[in-house]
Amino acid sequence: MSDASGKQQNTAAFYGQAVASFAVAMGATAIGIFKLNADAWVRAFLGIAVLYLVTSAFTLAKVIRDRQDAAQRGYHPFEKL
Repeated sequence: MSDASGKQQNTAAFYGQAVASFAVAMGATAIGIFKLNADAWVRAFLGIAVLYLVTSAFTLAKVIRDRQDAAQRGYHPFEKL
C-alpha cells in the first residue's frame, strides 16, 4: 500500500540551498568569533552559546514539525501495535 498523502516534497535545489546557507552562516560566525579581539574564555563562551543556539533551534523545528504532523493525521500513539 502506498502512502500518497499529497505531501509536497522539497526539491534538491532547495535542500542544497538550505544546507549551503547553514554552512555559510556557521562558518562566518566561527570566523567572526575566532578573529574577535577578546580573551580566549570570551571566544569560548560565544562558541558554546552559538552551538547551544543551533541545537535548540533544530530541536524546536523538530517539535513544531511533529506537532503539525500529528494534528494533520490524527495521531494515536498505539495505532501500530
